[in-house]
Amino acid sequence: MVFSSALNLLKQRLIDARSIVVLTGAGISADSGIPTFRGADGLWRTYRAEDLATPEAFERDPRLVWEWYNWRRELIAAKRPNSAHEALVELEKRHERFWLITQNVDGLHRDAGSRKLSEIHGNIWMVRCTQCGCVEENRSIPIAILPACVRCTGLLRPHIVWFGESLDPTDMARCDKVLQTCDILLIIGTSGVVYPAAGFAAVAKRAGAFIGEINPDETPQTALADVSLRGRAKEVVPLLLHGR
Repeated sequence: MVFSSALNLLKQRLIDARSIVVLTGAGISADSGIPTFRGADGLWRTYRAEDLATPEAFERDPRLVWEWYNWRRELIAAKRPNSAHEALVELEKRHERFWLITQNVDGLHRDAGSRKLSEIHGNIWMVRCTQCGCVEENRSIPIAILPACVRCTGLLRPHIVWFGESLDPTDMARCDKVLQTCDILLIIGTSGVVYPAAGFAAVAKRAGAFIGEINPDETPQTALADVSLRGRAKEVVPLLLHGR
């Protein structure tokens, strides 16, 4: 299907939809200049993300882990939501039954104005006390190392789901519910290889949803997609709102 025909079909499906779910990945953040923090992008000093984003690494050397996260926070702080983030905010305003699921931890969807969303891997601007469990926002740049809880003075950690940790069960239950009941699932800028998000398209497809994909490259989700648009998120997503 040529791009214009596929775009018009996806636009019409969005207009007709009673319930919309959007899944976003690193591609939408990359359009704001945010690195993936994996592979070469994630290399810091001599460490890889996989070496530092673990409970074991934090227990072994919390100062080192916080120094890495402070570096990441400083990089992200200079970035802003792009036109794709803004278009999704508008899509949320136009549809009462709308839910956004993001794998990104940069907080750009919230900064853009998204409110109906699940940040399934956490948010880099949130911290959690390792003693009392309190979760709160902290946008300090640089952040104090080592940061302490204002309530109990316990050591704070990033409120991020690390390698080897489970996603929040309440979040996952909400995601499963919206995926099972949506008319359309729009997948934007995700490689489709990181689970459990990589399985969301199959869940929605089995429930009868129309699947739309926006990505510069073919992904494992492409075979499930009813429409697949090749392009960068910041260029393609705003087109979905034109002429409506």
